[in-house]
Parts: sequence; C-alpha cells; structure tokens
Amino acid sequence: MSKQHKDAAPNKATAGAKLSRKEYDAELKRLHVELVKLQNWVQAKGLKVIVVFEGRDGAGKGGTIKALTERVSPRVFRVVALPAPTEREKSQMYVQRYIQHFPAAGEVVIFDRSWYNRAGVERVMGFCSDEQADKFLKGVSLVEKAMVESGIILIKYWLEVSQEEQERRLRDRIEDGRKTWKLTPMDVKSFTRWDDYTQARDDMFAASDTSWAPWFMAHSEDKKRVRLNILSHLLEQIPYEDLPTEKVKLPKRSKPKVKAKPYPFKLVPARF
Repeated sequence: MSKQHKDAAPNKATAGAKLSRKEYDAELKRLHVELVKLQNWVQAKGLKVIVVFEGRDGAGKGGTIKALTERVSPRVFRVVALPAPTEREKSQMYVQRYIQHFPAAGEVVIFDRSWYNRAGVERVMGFCSDEQADKFLKGVSLVEKAMVESGIILIKYWLEVSQEEQERRLRDRIEDGRKTWKLTPMDVKSFTRWDDYTQARDDMFAASDTSWAPWFMAHSEDKKRVRLNILSHLLEQIPYEDLPTEKVKLPKRSKPKVKAKPYPFKLVPARF
C-alpha cells in the first residue's frame, strides 16, 4: 500500500448516513489515482493478480467491477465474465475453462463470477449433481493453494445483499429499459431459491475460506459505499509504491500548413 493511500483521511460520513454524490465522486477519484499507481507497480514488478467477485443476483458485482476498472488500462485489468459452458467445455476438467484466463506477469484478472459457480448456481439450479458439487468443495482449496504457490495473488470478495434490497433491484431491472438486459431467465428462476443459495453460500465459505485464499465479505445495501469499501480494501491487499515517473511535456509544434481538402462526408446529425 502506498503511503499516500495509507495516510488518506477516512470519509467523515457515518456508516448509516447517505453518502452524497459529491463525497462519493471525490473519494472515488482519490481511489482511482491509487489504482493507477497499483497498476504501474503490477506491471513493473510482474505481479499476477486474480480478483474474484461472487454474490447473489443483484448484489452489485457489476457496478463494483465497473468502478474498479473504469480508470485503469483494460490491457492490465482484464474482466472475465464467462457464459454458460459449451458441450465441449462440459467434457473438460471443471476448472479448465477458467485457467486459460489466468494472468501472466503484469496482469490483474477480475472474475465476474468464477469457478465458484459450481458451489452456487450450478448446485442450486441442478446443473451439476450433489456428488460433483461435493467433489468441487473438497478440492477447491487445494487448487487455490497451488495457484497461490505459483505466485498468483488471489483475492476473493462476496457481496452480501438483503432479500428486500435484492428484490427491489430485480424489480428495477424489469421496469428500467436500460437494465432489462441484466435480468436473465436464470435470475427469475433463482428468485424463489433464497434459502437454497444461503445454504450453498455457507457450505462454500466453510470449504474454501482458507488462510492462503480467504473470503472477504462486503455488505452491499448501499452501492456507493460498497464500491468505495472494496476498492479501498483491495489497495490494502497488495503492497505497492508510487513509482517515479518522468513528467510529460508536450513539444512545441508549428502552425498547420496543409489545408484540408473538402470532402463530402456523411455527417452525423447534430441533434443535441
């Protein structure tokens, strides 16, 4: 963690108070600056980082990932959100389709849902057998230990949302034309399986919350706060320094001498 981030003053708003847009934007900007420093450090030191985001539908994973990545390079911070497995992938070793996305030196890979699908949606919705889910839970900690021993920094987040807030967000997806794409048929089918998902989550924590790859849980009732909390926490998990950079100065350039030729462009209408 850089000294600048460590010494930054905490937000004065209390946990229960509504965070204003001005406060949120100011803190997010500060964290984005730190993430750029972390990015430079990851590239310079050849670090390999995986960040896993899990949680129920509507827990806020997508918005948090967007807040994390919107000011860093997509060539360094890569987001992986895999679709349902193909028939070919179903015949492979379960983690195989995830491993191909693991980071090389100087990369941060963010999994928007991960191999833990087997412990969650696949188990609850019947896409795998109980035996397959049990085998996964027995072996996942060993796989993650091998990942960490290979030099990967593995950070796992679970976003916890209440039943009431989840329902509010899912209904919002139905009514808001900008969000309808977020509501899948699987979300609708999963809606009545709250207790099943709770049991699956608890079994997952019991099997995979280890000293080498612990789970970090963040309450996500307040979207702004959970984004700031996770970004701040992530910066604390990877020691980094603010590397010196040469100040960029634009060179002086001469006035243009070439006159642009007229061309019958097909112009975009200026409606706004």
